[in-house]
Amino acid sequence: MPQHHRLARWLMPAAFMLLTASCGSDSGPRSPTSDPAGNPTPGVTASPTTVGPPRTDPVPVSATTMTTTAATTTSEPPSSLPLAGRVFVVDPGHNGQNFAHPAQINRLVDIGNAEKACNTTGTSTVDGFAEAELNWQVALRVRGRLEELGAEVVLTRPDNDGWGPCIDQRAAVGNRVGAAAVVSIHADGGPDEGRGFHVIHPGLVPGYTDDIVESSLRLAEAMRAAMGATAMPIADYIADAGLSERTDLGGLNLSDVPAVFLEMGNMRNAVDAALLSDPAFQGTVAVAVANAVVSFLGS
Repeated sequence: MPQHHRLARWLMPAAFMLLTASCGSDSGPRSPTSDPAGNPTPGVTASPTTVGPPRTDPVPVSATTMTTTAATTTSEPPSSLPLAGRVFVVDPGHNGQNFAHPAQINRLVDIGNAEKACNTTGTSTVDGFAEAELNWQVALRVRGRLEELGAEVVLTRPDNDGWGPCIDQRAAVGNRVGAAAVVSIHADGGPDEGRGFHVIHPGLVPGYTDDIVESSLRLAEAMRAAMGATAMPIADYIADAGLSERTDLGGLNLSDVPAVFLEMGNMRNAVDAALLSDPAFQGTVAVAVANAVVSFLGS
């Protein structure tokens, strides 16, 4: 990797211990459900902004507190499990209190080839089920499934009750732990007539993504194939046959390990929203993500 990219990694604050795409802070063009900064449109109910004291910085969470080893979830010998000895990062997009901290999440951060907002609020279903909460619920299920297969899993945030972390900090988590792969969990806020999932992978950003473009594409293809076995169709309103190459996402630009964003479906579409709100389907997505990871490593 070019030397200036490596140097940028060493200059990140040593205190940081944590690691989205039309749905998130890291997403570029967004749907009609949010403004360019990612704030919900009028009419989408949000919780009062007086919930608890505002944080001034994301709470650092160590890999120890954010991981659970396979030994606690399975009786099989760890060496016999397909993901034994591997570390993965699961990034639940956004955070539940982002809406209450506009100054913090609107702060610009460097993503290598531009500056973007630290984070955004994400989208929601018509009846108010927030994307941040959906992402969190699915991320926990993904973590559980990966751990059953022997993996060590690190989440980029410890709960859905805070704000941030910023997109550059999220990317740094996978780099720090040397993850085998990073999967960022999201759902889109597209046109209400549009349906389906898509997978975002990094395009070439010289000096940044040179070393992960090919491997991330393989991960995206494996994710598309695995999600294709679920009840959610490939998106019919965005991306190219379920895959979208992007160079404007900090979570991808700043990653030194294979990374993709999974947009699980369109939360503004009634059929997709019903699926995404169903715990059983959320579990199906978790199995698909795990299958994609196993397939990717096997390739």
